[in-house]
Amino acid sequence: MFKISKRPTIQEIHALYQTKKATPIQVVQFFYNRIKETNPKLNSFLRLTEDLASQQANNCQDILESGQTFESIIKQYPLFGIPYGIKDIILIEGLEFTSASNILKGYIAPYSSTVYNRINQSMGIVMGINNMDQFAMGSSGESSAYGTTKNPFDLTRTAGGSSSGGAASVASGQVVFSLGSDTGGSIRQPASFCDVVGLKPTYGLVSRWGVMPMASSFDQVGPFTNTVYDNLLVTRVLAGIDTNDQTTIESVDLIDQLEVIINKQNISHRHSTAVTKSIHPMRIGIPKEFYQPEGVDPSIYESLQDLLLQLKELGHKLIEIDLPLTKYAVAVYYMTMGVEVASNLERVDGIRYSKQESIYANQFTDHRSKYFGEEAKRRIMIGTYASSAGYYDAFYNQAQKVRELARLDFQKAFQKCDIMLTPTTPEFPFVLGTKTDDPLKMYLSDVFTCGINPVKIPGLTVPMGLLKNTQSELPLPAGCQLLAPELCEDRLYELGLEIEKIIKVKNLAV
Repeated sequence: MFKISKRPTIQEIHALYQTKKATPIQVVQFFYNRIKETNPKLNSFLRLTEDLASQQANNCQDILESGQTFESIIKQYPLFGIPYGIKDIILIEGLEFTSASNILKGYIAPYSSTVYNRINQSMGIVMGINNMDQFAMGSSGESSAYGTTKNPFDLTRTAGGSSSGGAASVASGQVVFSLGSDTGGSIRQPASFCDVVGLKPTYGLVSRWGVMPMASSFDQVGPFTNTVYDNLLVTRVLAGIDTNDQTTIESVDLIDQLEVIINKQNISHRHSTAVTKSIHPMRIGIPKEFYQPEGVDPSIYESLQDLLLQLKELGHKLIEIDLPLTKYAVAVYYMTMGVEVASNLERVDGIRYSKQESIYANQFTDHRSKYFGEEAKRRIMIGTYASSAGYYDAFYNQAQKVRELARLDFQKAFQKCDIMLTPTTPEFPFVLGTKTDDPLKMYLSDVFTCGINPVKIPGLTVPMGLLKNTQSELPLPAGCQLLAPELCEDRLYELGLEIEKIIKVKNLAV
């Protein structure tokens, strides 16, 4: 009988197939058994896709029996037979997608998203639809109409948001990876809270075709994984121009660089615990605005300082930089995002996605009042107000100007450094219910992440392990955030692989 670890990787599952210890059908059944045992406690999956997963597993089995070598199979299908989850806004034709809202209950996707198609072409096996904050609006998973996702490390605490279910399902070993979306930190923050790796790609690197929009100029799809290398593999599959999405950008050079890193990792001993001098030392920018001791939990701050010292010992250069407009990040993000939210959700009008029959004028108001959650209503009202006549210039237009100035600030800072390292969150996963009555406190959970999406650069959360803290008797997860210029995800992964090794050695020594 085969065994699968509590936090499985792509390589681990591929090794089972290569050594013929398990078939794709058996692996899928194993993970469904684990999901059905674990999900009642976590609520990380809203719906399972057992029929589709069974069909995809059978397709994988046919390929295994075709006589090809396993090496040639993996080269052609990088995610061959790997179980994964998908956020409740990333469409798969013929399946129900609700954006975790009652207003879309019963909506059947008429087509599949590009990111799903690319994973499917790489022979990944979709296990189910992950829970999330309603319409991707939230930082705790508590706005879902179908119940809150719990943190696998402490069921009384949040798994983060909005991609709460994706992070929790990977951290709990229910799937090997999951696809989430990040508008202002919705991948990076839950990744930090759940001790997993999460990427917000450069805007335009990954197609948004077939992804229910929240704020169209911010949204990006990215993966949750248990290792940096796995995250790199999934991103390589997702990246590239899509003719259905005109916001996707040319990224051939980056994809080539990702291939170089993958090949190097395949040749080297990935599982070695030796920490040696960096082959490619980087200039690591330390934005002083992110490192105010009073603004970050002391345990997280101390761990970050320790990590920076170790990176310096490995040959990297630490450079203090200024990002003066960071103090406006939350205000600019919520102002501009709200306007796009109000526009995008206008289509959910009680007619196009509803089976109810009534006079339109009444139905529009009644339907939205009844079925939209409180956070969705709040953001619609903020966006409608900010873009209304008489207030557009004072609020939305002004925020857009600051957004552009912030983008120029980052470009200037990246002339002094190759990459930046910051906290992902100012705190550990907080107790459920402690921020639901105070939206401002909830919004400040994203203070280190929400300023990144408006300037379109990529960000990667890498776990720093489970840390002792004053908030709980249990050690809790925390992560660091790596930031790079547009289309420089290769830098994120190179440094992320080093940090992962540092943390692994540190944990072994404890």
